[in-house]
Amino acid sequence: MAKRYENMDNISTKKSIRSFLRWRKERKQNKKDFSFLVEQSPVKKTQFLQDNSEKTTVTWIGHSTFLIQTNGLNILTDPVWANKLKLVPRLTEPGLTIQELPKIDIVLISHGHYDHLDFATLRQLSNDVLYLVPAGLKKLFTRKKIMHVEEYNWWENTTINEVAFHFVPAQHWTRRSLFDMNTSHWGGWIINNTTTTETIYFCGDSGYFQGFKEIGQRFSIDIALMPIGAYEPEWFMKVSHVSPEEAVQAFLDINATHFIPMHYGTFALADETPREAITRLRNDWNLRMLPWEQLHVLFLGQTYTYHPIASEKEPKNIIETLNV
Repeated sequence: MAKRYENMDNISTKKSIRSFLRWRKERKQNKKDFSFLVEQSPVKKTQFLQDNSEKTTVTWIGHSTFLIQTNGLNILTDPVWANKLKLVPRLTEPGLTIQELPKIDIVLISHGHYDHLDFATLRQLSNDVLYLVPAGLKKLFTRKKIMHVEEYNWWENTTINEVAFHFVPAQHWTRRSLFDMNTSHWGGWIINNTTTTETIYFCGDSGYFQGFKEIGQRFSIDIALMPIGAYEPEWFMKVSHVSPEEAVQAFLDINATHFIPMHYGTFALADETPREAITRLRNDWNLRMLPWEQLHVLFLGQTYTYHPIASEKEPKNIIETLNV
């Protein structure tokens, strides 16, 4: 029998059929306006990204997909270029096409849900890409004829080209079929450039949990890529997906410097709209009186270039979207 993975403190994310049917009924009764879309960046630095081998950059493609560049490595997180997930259509075009990407060296997978792991997308990447995946997922990659794969348990790590990759806990679950519930793990990734000490945290999917504080104690994080969507209705989603307010609290728990939101505006996976998610994020940021220069709400395809000194003292030319 396959191993079943669990959350910290044995927190269960199981839902009853009754609660699922209640959510579906409520969703039909409370339909919302999803016409407001996240915008494409007016400036896309495709040539810069092709040439860049020195600067640390983060480019939002959409949902949980980012192109991250650090110490000459080109890294993709949870690559999904699919036009739809089963019956859920994509709301916006990806910020960059696969053809516009530089040559990808490493792909990080947070967990096996279809909005984070899309094999049709992976087949469009080069054959020599290295995939770093949660424990239990390698066998699925092998069945899909993708062999250059390494899998990790929580807190395990590897170093490639002087960049350390640490797989860290999250509070979530995973499933791709009727019979594989939680047969692989889930988590986030710490990307630590050991040459410059620049550190990026890719959260993946998570409910709010005490593990955020432990991550903050173990790592000095410069940039946090935090999910803010798929949280409504909160009575159903809360254990597995942070709300925007909980994402801000998690950001404070990990003691990061810069916040880039993700996991919203690409697929209508839950009941909140993109406008609601970003409005709640900004309202909570304002309520807590946090520095606005530390919040970077990116357009699709927009590149954030990290400048350790200038980013702290001279926040200039910040482009944001969803001005609601």
